[in-house]
Amino acid sequence: MSKQLLSSVILCLCLYTGAIAQTLYVDAVKGKDGASGTLSEPLASLQQAVTLAKAFTGKATITIKISPGLYQSSGLLTIESGYAAGDTAKYTLEAAVMPDDTSWNPGKMPVISSIGTNNDKRYFNHCAGIIVARPNVCIRGLKFTGNPNPAVAYYYPIVRDSLTLNNLELSQCYFIGERNSAPIQGAVYVEGPGIRVDHCIFYGCKNAVLAFEKMKGFSLTHSIIYGAYECAVWYGWNGQPNEAFTFSDNIVSHCSYFWYASNWPDRSVYRFDHSLICENGEYAQTSGKTAYEKLTVQFPENDVRKTGTVKLVEVGIDGLPHDYLNLAPGSDGADIGAGIFKVRIEH
Repeated sequence: MSKQLLSSVILCLCLYTGAIAQTLYVDAVKGKDGASGTLSEPLASLQQAVTLAKAFTGKATITIKISPGLYQSSGLLTIESGYAAGDTAKYTLEAAVMPDDTSWNPGKMPVISSIGTNNDKRYFNHCAGIIVARPNVCIRGLKFTGNPNPAVAYYYPIVRDSLTLNNLELSQCYFIGERNSAPIQGAVYVEGPGIRVDHCIFYGCKNAVLAFEKMKGFSLTHSIIYGAYECAVWYGWNGQPNEAFTFSDNIVSHCSYFWYASNWPDRSVYRFDHSLICENGEYAQTSGKTAYEKLTVQFPENDVRKTGTVKLVEVGIDGLPHDYLNLAPGSDGADIGAGIFKVRIEH
């Protein structure tokens, strides 16, 4: 083979590979932000990774692989594209080692911690961790903690406040707040179509999922919401019609309220399936003329249990158990399949 032909083959392979995927690697321990972002030369920060990803050419899949470590952010991480909002390429932000991998342990889950002050003024001053500003985004296998900055009253780790962007998937993530030191006002603050949440654990967040305007194709499955001290899920906005959604195989316990319902009069689209919703203060609420009111309407339900005892695996003297904040042995709800693991591996 001539050198000219060999060079052409190599060039074609490079172009073909680039068309298949565009991948960046991030490592908080070994990486450098001046690096190329390859597996052997990872970046150090998520901010640099999303900045480089925005500059990618071509409409190929974008993947940011995140190695174990602590990723602190004092600013706003905006997931966006150099293309218009109609970009159809998938953009994935995920752990290098996922919870179902046989080599996974809690120490290998990347921790995303925002320590910044208010950085978003839409509606009111608040701090957002990640703003999703493009369609077809997937966030997988990450742990989000609360914001300890005393200047921040409202912190939202993941925000998508566009009414037109489609497809946001959140899978196998932890959202862990501590109301007295590092609170999370709402773990997931979203609007618009195509929101899917599965196998996530929300622990100690004031609100777990805030899903407001123009919701369509919303899905919350196989997740645990524990200790939401305002409401587990808000769905819909006042005076606006609600769209049908999927709620199944979830466990909601020790929350002040389970569900906030829009005051739109037609709630026939509401349906809850195969879940354990127990040990909460109240079931549902809506906004009345002057304040929030307890809602007594009966929603359509299929195999929803409202009595039981939910116990989680928590940290003890031996550190983080492999299945921490999942159901403890003997807890009710084991048959539901909710929790961080999609494939149960015994250890």
